[in-house]
Amino acid sequence: MSSNSTDPDVTMERILLNVRALQGSLMLAGIVHAFLGFTGLIGVLLKLVGPLTIVPTMLLLFIFIVKPVLKFVEVNWGIAMSTVIVAVILFLYLSNYKMPVPVWTPSDGFRIIRYPLHQVFAILISIIINWALCGVLTKLGVFPSDPKHPGYNSRTDARLSIISDHPWFTFPYPGQYGPIGFSEVAFLSCMIATLISVLDSIGDYYACAKVCRVPPPPRHAVNRGLLVEGLCTFLSGAVGCGHATGTYGGNIGAIGVTRVASRHVFIGVGVLYVLFGIFGKFSALFITIPSPVLGGAIVVMFGIFFGVVLSNLEVTNMSSPRNMAIIGLSIFIGLSVPTWVHQVVTPIHSGNEKADRIIAMLLGNPTLVGTILACFLDNTVSGSLEDRGMAAWHVSDDDESAELDTARYNEGFEVYDPLLPRRFLRLKLMKFVPFLPYKRHSMKVNGV
Repeated sequence: MSSNSTDPDVTMERILLNVRALQGSLMLAGIVHAFLGFTGLIGVLLKLVGPLTIVPTMLLLFIFIVKPVLKFVEVNWGIAMSTVIVAVILFLYLSNYKMPVPVWTPSDGFRIIRYPLHQVFAILISIIINWALCGVLTKLGVFPSDPKHPGYNSRTDARLSIISDHPWFTFPYPGQYGPIGFSEVAFLSCMIATLISVLDSIGDYYACAKVCRVPPPPRHAVNRGLLVEGLCTFLSGAVGCGHATGTYGGNIGAIGVTRVASRHVFIGVGVLYVLFGIFGKFSALFITIPSPVLGGAIVVMFGIFFGVVLSNLEVTNMSSPRNMAIIGLSIFIGLSVPTWVHQVVTPIHSGNEKADRIIAMLLGNPTLVGTILACFLDNTVSGSLEDRGMAAWHVSDDDESAELDTARYNEGFEVYDPLLPRRFLRLKLMKFVPFLPYKRHSMKVNGV
């Protein structure tokens, strides 16, 4: 039998070749990402980037989010909307109600306390209820049994084979797909995504601070966050994950719904994620969640996040014609230019075919086009720091040591201190480390 393009071995070899090329490209992009945080070069960017740049960036990112979310939701709009409705009722309509919860402690024994349990677990409760509903409807034969039918993915048994196919235990390691390769085109795509991810992360940091009612992140916290993101992207590329690591706006939406923002909680969640990656059958169980249920949960989380993004304009003067023009132009042109690029076969004619493809790829990215235009206009059109919202985002060393408004913030800048000994942070060497704070000996930190 002669080999051809449909031969499974040839297809798998091509897949592995692309995966290896993507690995090296991601690893290098991760190094660049981490370098920005390690050296503090992102501090230069923070002087140029404010709410009027971040908000259009984040809004244009939703253009990419809506399409994949619709693929989950359109499987069954009824189940998806049921998931949304249950979550909205729990965390919005019942936000002022505290559920009676039985508890027992050695000191006080058994008693009933009032706690907004339904709000904290609103999304989880909504998923469980509608997952069970899908199970009942699957048992009753309401959903189609034909795998080719779009509604098939509403069934709870649509992907049960994934559990049996997954091994009990697996441990990813560098080189499991062969020698790590590299691709210039893949690296360019990764770098575009990296630059957008940096802006996305900056906006997410400030949005998360706003949801958690804590002060805006200081420069060392932003640097440290980007450093860790870059290191995790490098690790993702090394083990062949096929994607970079960045902030996830849906999590900020989840914080807004549950009101849970404890760092210890997220450390615990991180440990669980690692365990899910090692024990394959447990992670496969969550893959079996029906598509419309998952889509409805994503709608809730990103819907809340969308509102948080818009709230960043609160610190700007939106009655200013300057600011209204920057927001409007950057979003409209950010949508118009990529739409034109995708409609024309060859939008760029420079005489160099490779350059034409690269330029067309850049112009076809709404987020990139809108971000560059918004940043350019915000930094070239005259306007005060207060009107631009930059004053509210800028955090100086004096701000970190000043007394905070307890009516506005639940906690102070200590939430941004890394989990390191205080003595270590008081070393004079910390003055020259961009991603760590320097605690002067005269400064009181948590009463120390």
